[in-house]
Amino acid sequence: MATSAPLLIRPAEPRDCGSIVTLIRELAHYENLETHAVATPEDLDRHLFGPRPFAEAMIVEIGGEAVGYALFYHTFSSFRGQPGLYLEDVFVRPEYRGRGAGKAMLARVAKLAVERGCGRLEWVVLDWNEPSIGFYRSLGAVPMDEWTGYRIADASLARLASFATEAADL
Repeated sequence: MATSAPLLIRPAEPRDCGSIVTLIRELAHYENLETHAVATPEDLDRHLFGPRPFAEAMIVEIGGEAVGYALFYHTFSSFRGQPGLYLEDVFVRPEYRGRGAGKAMLARVAKLAVERGCGRLEWVVLDWNEPSIGFYRSLGAVPMDEWTGYRIADASLARLASFATEAADL
């Protein structure tokens, strides 16, 4: 239920891992990818707050309730010779959309990118997600139509990794 309480955007803390996992599952449901959302609070605690954090997250709260999050990490552009930020997820519960939470989180991540000397902020969006595409375009984002993303995971990743020891003997 939407309220008139103000938005609070803050860096995520270890205590937020359960809420972030709940929000990840809600995002996965929206994207029809529920079977892929297997992260646990322990996974997030280890990888966001452990000895070597791999990513960062922000929480958006309304009335003390976590209603959205952004998860991002650093990349590096060899062509630009500078770092960038990759936005893995940005999500606001549907009943809280239209209040500026998504734009405020993206602006906060963009501000971090500028402060850290990053040359760009990047993300992907499912091609059927017209509401998000329209929102991103309204912020000045442009599609990278000439690029095709690739992914290797699970058994294929393990199989490719197994070639490393064999190739070392060349």
